[in-house]
Amino acid sequence: MGAGGQRRRIEWWFALRLSVLLSCLETVSTQIKYSIPEEVKVGSAVGNVAKDLGLDISSLEERRLRIVSGTKDAQFEVNQNNGVLYVHKNIDREELCDSSAPCLMNLKMVVENPLEIHYVGIEITDVNDNSPSFQEKEKLLEIPESTLPGKRFQLPAARDPDVAVNAVRVYKLNHNEHFNMQIRERGDDKIPFLVLQKSLDREKQSEHKLTLTAVDGGSPPRSGTLNVTVTVLDSNDNHPIFSQEVYSITLSENVEVGTIVIQVKATDEDDGVNGDIEYFFGSQLDPKTYDMFRLDETTGEIRVKGHIDFENVDVYKLDVHATDKGQPPMSTDCMVIIKVLDVNDNKPEIEVTSLSNMISEDSKPGTVVSLISITDQDAGMNGKVICSFSEDVPFELKPSFQDNIYSLVLKQRLDRELVSYYDITITATDCGQPPLSTFRTLTIHVSDVNDNSPEFLHNPVELYLLENNDPGKSIFSVSASDKDLNENAAISYHIVRREGSHDHMASFLNINSDNGHISALKSFDFETLKTFHFQVVASDSGTPSLSSNVTVNVFILDQNDNAPVILYPVSANGSAEGVEEIPRNVNAGHLVTKVRAYDADIGYNGWLLFSLQEVTDHSLFALDRYTGQIRTLRSFTETDEAEHKLVILVKDNGNVSLSATATVIVKAVEPKEAFAASDVKSVANDEEEIHVTFYLIITLGSVSTLFLVSIVVLIVMQCSKTTDYSSKYLQDTNYDGTLCHSIQYRSGDRRYMLVGPRMSIGSTIVPGSSGNTLVIPDRRRASGES
Repeated sequence: MGAGGQRRRIEWWFALRLSVLLSCLETVSTQIKYSIPEEVKVGSAVGNVAKDLGLDISSLEERRLRIVSGTKDAQFEVNQNNGVLYVHKNIDREELCDSSAPCLMNLKMVVENPLEIHYVGIEITDVNDNSPSFQEKEKLLEIPESTLPGKRFQLPAARDPDVAVNAVRVYKLNHNEHFNMQIRERGDDKIPFLVLQKSLDREKQSEHKLTLTAVDGGSPPRSGTLNVTVTVLDSNDNHPIFSQEVYSITLSENVEVGTIVIQVKATDEDDGVNGDIEYFFGSQLDPKTYDMFRLDETTGEIRVKGHIDFENVDVYKLDVHATDKGQPPMSTDCMVIIKVLDVNDNKPEIEVTSLSNMISEDSKPGTVVSLISITDQDAGMNGKVICSFSEDVPFELKPSFQDNIYSLVLKQRLDRELVSYYDITITATDCGQPPLSTFRTLTIHVSDVNDNSPEFLHNPVELYLLENNDPGKSIFSVSASDKDLNENAAISYHIVRREGSHDHMASFLNINSDNGHISALKSFDFETLKTFHFQVVASDSGTPSLSSNVTVNVFILDQNDNAPVILYPVSANGSAEGVEEIPRNVNAGHLVTKVRAYDADIGYNGWLLFSLQEVTDHSLFALDRYTGQIRTLRSFTETDEAEHKLVILVKDNGNVSLSATATVIVKAVEPKEAFAASDVKSVANDEEEIHVTFYLIITLGSVSTLFLVSIVVLIVMQCSKTTDYSSKYLQDTNYDGTLCHSIQYRSGDRRYMLVGPRMSIGSTIVPGSSGNTLVIPDRRRASGES
């Protein structure tokens, strides 16, 4: 190999660099072309794809530059670090492309983020690595001696898998005085013929040994030889002649077996058996051809024997021989070229590249979901495909610069809460007659984004809580829902606690962050606190987290937990006992005294009733059960005792009644003594009245303070709520006799009142209210409606 090999290597690398340079100039078509010889060393670089495509080499590994189709057994690979396309396996052009020229390999390459597709064409150039060869080692020819000079005899053609200049270029025959060579070209084929130059004389030489040499055009050239033995025969000196040397016919694919393709015809001027002709296929045909066609040896009819498929073979070349029955027989040959016409018998095929079956609901319009490639093995209009897909989906198909390549692109915003997935049916229809279609369904799921805040069913909510609740136990539960999924819908709860704000009672509450159960850390007392409110915040676990709040208005309900307190009579030592002196001459109905009592509870729990538990003379005194007034039933007589003891029982109307007792000693005295005692007693009672007044002031001050606080709180709540949906407490002091009070509240279009003694006329008890809740007609609404 010396200098010649070195020179050829330089020329080869020059051609490779030139082809790469030319391919780089074709950026308008966005397709790169390279050229590389076969049998190149594994690992050899073909070209820098990333550089030629203008890709950023530093981002190649992240964008996953790769070959997705177009290679057979992975002949090529691309280095994701530097973008160099290199040979991965040994390349044999003859194995890849047979005798086709040029030998082109189309690679489809994909990069992601964003998704792009590029096409790389690689031409495999031929290297003269195959020598011409003959199918048989020796050819036997029988030539009658009567054959005239100029007669031609076809010899087997040599086969060379190489193409172009490396294919068979010339045939040579060893020097002899009777024969020479003649080459005839039939299309791309070169057929050697042995031409008789000088008449044969069997008596001088009955056999001739010749050597046919086939030489290709490579550098250096390669060759192959065939031994030709010519046997000289006598007589039959006319050979058959075909009507045409080359027959050309078209045939549609998928024709039925047995269909006549063509009938070849040859004639022989000889008579008798020397003019009887038989037909047969030449031995040089591809063995597969014998499976596709059948030749009638008598008539010359060629019929279809197998399945004709345009996608497998589009042209058949049949070598037909005609031989007479003379001795020796004479033959001739012709070429039958059958061109197969395409029929629309292949449905389009849909290939989805880099399908992402999950798309975020916050993806922007224009986001590429996948690349779709449509192929059809048919040719012409039969292979032209029209693509369509489902309607009413937020996607569209955008065609690429290359036919039958589409991008599936998002065209509008998504909302997973409305539609969580899409089934997109892509239909590909060719333009053949009749058209054929195929379809493929892509399921694209929409992934969740935290775009929904938790929602409460009602806001605000009202909680009616009995006082004296057990600390630590659950008193209420709030619940929110979130339309998102997974962690975006995982809700946690907490109570808003602000120092120094009016909702300081929130510090006495605790909430389970997982289920929203609210428990009180203290026991509430209706007499101290009647209403308060707080806020609960529900937050999801998304990033960033979203939240919403609900206001809980708490109304404390009264229980009968306070016993009546005797305000009068009260003795100096604090006991409920007093002495009353009255003249003996009083008439019936005289007011002896009045027992005064107070109950901190409200409604029926604070409605007090008075009764005589113990009295010395039932005919002399009577007690008003509602006011606590003690009056005489009749005048005193001489027989009546001067001192009477009355024990008064004061009890409330709670479910479990609580009570207290007071003792009144009534002394009947003479009128003069009564007046004197009255003067003395008035002096003594002045001091006692001071104490009673003091207690009354404290009691009424406490009640007034609670009343004012309740009024302020309820006014604030009323201002924050609509008129139609309110619930508030109102103080009512329309009672006579015992110190007592009541509470009214409204919920919706109904008004309720917890009452004490002497209820307002027109009130009705609410069923199931434990006897201390009344429904009061809303006169404002009634007057408004009238």
